[in-house]
Amino acid sequence: MNYKLSIAVFSATLFTRIISFSQTLPPASATEDWSTKPPVVVPAESAELPPSDAVVLYSGKGDLDQWEHLDGSAVKWEINAEGMMIVPKTTDIQTKQKFGSAQVHVEWKTPDPKEDQGMNRGNSGVFLMGLYELQIYESYNYETRIYYNGQAGSVYKQHIPLVNAARKPQAWQSFDIIFNAPVFNADKTLKTPAYMTVLHNNVLILNHVELKGPMVYQGFPKYEYHEAKMPLRLQEHGSRVSFRNIWIREL
Repeated sequence: MNYKLSIAVFSATLFTRIISFSQTLPPASATEDWSTKPPVVVPAESAELPPSDAVVLYSGKGDLDQWEHLDGSAVKWEINAEGMMIVPKTTDIQTKQKFGSAQVHVEWKTPDPKEDQGMNRGNSGVFLMGLYELQIYESYNYETRIYYNGQAGSVYKQHIPLVNAARKPQAWQSFDIIFNAPVFNADKTLKTPAYMTVLHNNVLILNHVELKGPMVYQGFPKYEYHEAKMPLRLQEHGSRVSFRNIWIREL
């Protein structure tokens, strides 16, 4: 057998097939999508500032006009000399405006641990659509203070964060949240569940996790039909957690 001749024939055949296959491909322009020009958004020069298309919910200047208590009354949370919004022992607050899928930025810090008792350490939460809770908690350098799906950055009682990225008590921390709201069918049955991605202090801790339903403390979560847009809510849980720089971008 003439191996050199066989290799030459094989190479020629392969080259012919490659040329033939390339001639059957559509032109490169066939996959160029010019249908939707992305709008221009100016990113902030500082991480503490919102992008140009964000709805600023709290700037740290005592501006509480976009918030109310769940019963519609004026907000009774404290504002200190530095503009921080501090949770007193009162009730939750929510935005007057309603939102669905969104990108949310929230900065928060837990109080001096001496202020809290037992397991209630820096306990608060961010409720997307007023129902789906991302937990705020003092979780720095601890062992078994609370169950792992109740520590900072957990989807409360549903998802444990990938890592613990918590800072020390009384240090500012941030959540950057991508929330995909659930979608319901015309007959009010669930079509698509909610999903959440979260960066805690710029560290990815939840990667497009599927939510099992609204937060419940006891029992198992399940979906029930609700509006496509609902208020963003901050929780009061008996701990003087502070907030600043809260903004949201609708998706």
